[in-house]
Amino acid sequence: MTAAADSGRPFTVEPWIVREPVLHLDAMGQTESVFALSNGHIGLRGNLDEGEPHAIPGTYLNSLYERRPLPYAEGGYGYPESGQTIINVTNGKLIRLLVDDEPFDLRYGELRRHERALDLQAGILTRDVEWVSPAGRAVRLHSERLVSLTQRAIAAISYEVEVLDEPALLVVQSELVANEQLPAVDDGDPRVEAALAEPLVAEQHRSGEAGATLVHQTRVSGLRLAAAMDHEVHGPERVKVTSEATEDIGRTTVITRLKPGEKLRVVKYLAYGWSARRSLPAVHDQVRAALAAARFTGWDGLVAEQRSFLDDFWATADIEIDGDAELQQAARVATFHVLQAGARAERRAIGAKGLTGNGYDGHTFWDTETFCLPVLSHLAPDAAADALRWRQSILPLAMERAQQLGLAGAAFPWRTIRGQECSGYWPAGTAAFHINADIADAVRRHVAATGDTAFECEVGLELLVHTARLWRSLGHHDSAGEFRIDGVTGPDEYTAIVDNNAYTNLMAQLNLRYAAEVAARYPRAAARLGVNAEEMASWRDAARAMRIPYDESLGVHPQAEGFTDHQRWDFENTPPEKYPLLLNVPYFDLYRKQVIKQADLVLAMQLRPEVFSPEQMARNFAYYEAITVRDSSLSAATQAVVAAWTGHLDLAYDYLAEAALIDLNDLAGNTGNGIHIASMAGTWSAVVSGFGGMRSDRDGISFAPQLPSALSRISFGLKWQGRQLRVTITKDEAEYRLVSGPPMRLRHHDEPLALADDPVIRPMPPPAVVEPVEQPYGRAPRQRHPG
Repeated sequence: MTAAADSGRPFTVEPWIVREPVLHLDAMGQTESVFALSNGHIGLRGNLDEGEPHAIPGTYLNSLYERRPLPYAEGGYGYPESGQTIINVTNGKLIRLLVDDEPFDLRYGELRRHERALDLQAGILTRDVEWVSPAGRAVRLHSERLVSLTQRAIAAISYEVEVLDEPALLVVQSELVANEQLPAVDDGDPRVEAALAEPLVAEQHRSGEAGATLVHQTRVSGLRLAAAMDHEVHGPERVKVTSEATEDIGRTTVITRLKPGEKLRVVKYLAYGWSARRSLPAVHDQVRAALAAARFTGWDGLVAEQRSFLDDFWATADIEIDGDAELQQAARVATFHVLQAGARAERRAIGAKGLTGNGYDGHTFWDTETFCLPVLSHLAPDAAADALRWRQSILPLAMERAQQLGLAGAAFPWRTIRGQECSGYWPAGTAAFHINADIADAVRRHVAATGDTAFECEVGLELLVHTARLWRSLGHHDSAGEFRIDGVTGPDEYTAIVDNNAYTNLMAQLNLRYAAEVAARYPRAAARLGVNAEEMASWRDAARAMRIPYDESLGVHPQAEGFTDHQRWDFENTPPEKYPLLLNVPYFDLYRKQVIKQADLVLAMQLRPEVFSPEQMARNFAYYEAITVRDSSLSAATQAVVAAWTGHLDLAYDYLAEAALIDLNDLAGNTGNGIHIASMAGTWSAVVSGFGGMRSDRDGISFAPQLPSALSRISFGLKWQGRQLRVTITKDEAEYRLVSGPPMRLRHHDEPLALADDPVIRPMPPPAVVEPVEQPYGRAPRQRHPG
């Protein structure tokens, strides 16, 4: 265990543990997010057991939301009328303690010890406390918390109390609390605050011998939620257990008198479920059945199941990094949070914050498909498939939205929970049609990684057909015969409503080609969707004629038509406090200048590398480095990948660290609102695609590994079409090992290799010598490499 590299961060640096050795009240929002536990269905923020003090209390269920008004100064046709916001549901984390009538509260008395640790291998958050009450009674607490990765509806807490010096009367109150008081909503609209202040309407409350069940409906969206708890109590012979329930509170009270050396242990089992359609008895019975199964499994059984699940996951997913202990820890934390976001989401959305906080209102965006799903397709493919099945389930809403906009096919929402468009700012929302192509690309990558042709036919084809139809109706052939897509917004949100955004056009081109290819592969299924030979030919024709802007005088690809003619932003006279620019300057000024929030054309090169020659990639990268300010957490990981590909290995290392440490070091200053899931996923891609050089195409999978100067070894695993593969890279050589599955072929720096029982080792080529590139004044990443 070592101290953090950044003395301001609350965590130590350890290979498999995230530890907060002392309580940091000033970093409570950050620690609550980093210590959040989730399985993709249930999310519990890392709040203290007793609930207070806190930054944001948070208990979330995937896709359970409340509707709220979207205010407009001036409305317009096609504007979304209401938003969707993830809500804090019934809190089952709460376990309050009274010691001789003194409430256990860290803000009073004497705190002798306070340590929390998240074990990434066990999937358990532990807490150890020694506290002396204002009256002088000393107690020791040990709690463990998990959200089950094997039993989807279940979370559990083991809570143990020991008195240290003198006998004491202990009262433990374990609670379910609905409509918990939250920090005020500060967005200037009292209707929003009113809608979210008490979103749950009680329908039923029941108590049992050692537990309770509460059933509620959301006030406006009408979703039904049930939460249930049950307890096991271990302690002295004389222990009194009672339970009660009211509309918004279920409480089990445990009372005993402990002598020094004696312990009271309460194991709390929680079950959650919700539905938009099922009846009250059905939802109630669902959580009671899940609770019974958890009680049958027992605490030790849940812990063993959790460890077994994660052992299987880490056997493939672990990234090993030699030479940077802080980055080693961060890479594992990143992979763990991506898994938590989607493991048991099961045909529901993966939000930008997962279920770790209320940032972005709990919405999912295009970064789910572009950043998260490629990782899950290689590490937890069932989770990736289910995320795409969720997109298929909201196709009717996307088709309705396209019709409203006068377009064919489907227009998937820029931001949503349930499937309706929730972005009130259309230049960065509705106009960002590239989300259609991002979904199609996630299908393509998933099928390539898994070889799952049944998925391609049953799920992928429908998504591909309707996304392709949108492009065919959104774009048009100009007088020169080129296919144009005008008036759209690409990934860079500082450049909006442009013609022929290169990223959008390149991804749409791939969407159209792949849709035609898959429709031809499954003609009967395609025919049921109304696809005929003429429509497939129109897709191929549009793809073939797609306009990709190119500036001959500069030798670079403009991010959009005319972009390189715009005035450059005055970076030298922009002080650090003006960043992020979107909070300090008007959008109209950003839209007409050469300044980029996040990698856009560079992301196109990462996802469509076959389109660019090495020389073009190098020139493009250098050009856009000089004007990209990284006001978005999505940018650093992409810049890391392409920096590695263009030979800027030390710069790639700097960007990798920025992406990986964004939450452990709170680099963006907003981790308190939840983990940056896309940046976590981008960490994996920066290692595997960047330094590992992994690419996949029609010929299979290939690697072009290389290491930055600061690292001596990287090892990573992935799944590929029913196989488990591990790649280990040192300065001198790369080893490819087939851990399981049938023999396969791959490429190492374009050299074909056959992989079977024995590892294959190949030498590493010498690193290229490249000219350094420059970033905007004051916006270079923090250097981690020597010199």
